[in-house]
Amino acid sequence: MSTPPAAGPWRAALGRLRGDRVARLAVAVLAAFFLIALFAPVVAPYAPNAQPDIAGAARLAPSWSHPFGTDAFSRDVLSRVIYGARIPPRVATRAIVRAMAVGTAWGAIAGFAGGATDALMMRIIDALLAIPRILILLLVLGLWGSISLPSLVFVLGLTGWFGTSRLVRERVRALARQDFTLAARAIGARDVRVLWRHVMPNALSPVIVAATLGIGNVIVLEAALSYLGIGVRPPHASWGNIIQDGADQIGTAWWVALFPGLAMLVTVIAFNLLGDSLRDALDPRDDRRP
Repeated sequence: MSTPPAAGPWRAALGRLRGDRVARLAVAVLAAFFLIALFAPVVAPYAPNAQPDIAGAARLAPSWSHPFGTDAFSRDVLSRVIYGARIPPRVATRAIVRAMAVGTAWGAIAGFAGGATDALMMRIIDALLAIPRILILLLVLGLWGSISLPSLVFVLGLTGWFGTSRLVRERVRALARQDFTLAARAIGARDVRVLWRHVMPNALSPVIVAATLGIGNVIVLEAALSYLGIGVRPPHASWGNIIQDGADQIGTAWWVALFPGLAMLVTVIAFNLLGDSLRDALDPRDDRRP
């Protein structure tokens, strides 16, 4: 009787991920946010910029008619938080895709080429990593002035690939010395084919983990930039600019800043937990738990 073939590494990792209760909880939370954002016009009780009674309905505390209260312009905070949930995942995922693509290509070339090419490319990365990312963003966006959403995605992606390139470079360097890589070269495979067909499929696991963790980081960055007025700007509702609307009213209208902050906190924690679970599923030998 023949034995069934062993499951591939990706299928085995998916099986481990399905058995992880923390991962299932994180996916459920993220799916809920995604569905709420997708069906915002149906779910939100009011339009995000509706101002029914600026004088009489301003800064209303949470109630049945306004579960998250209203802001200084009588806008319903719950509706603005729901519509604001549309922007962070869209900005973060698009920025991370761009960052991962550039970082993976840079790290793969550096790690596979080695020698002087590797040294030069990594010194460039060291120089870029020496500058805090938030300072680069503040400088670029401050000089840019008014910025559109696609431009914000472009800037966030352009400044988010430095760490990924180091991860990929180390992984590629290790894989380039493995027996299967040497065997492929011995039978005459060209370097490009060896890198693309044999090395990169085995080097993607840290990229996937870094991308998942990076989405939470970009969500916080987008909110910080919107809070400072150089990210997503009104009339578009973003968690960052909603928090900014209530920043000077913490003592009298605490709900304006609290609820978007909680929404952002839950989303970022869910992405971080999913990233940790992905790391454990893709490399079960890497036990970093205390």
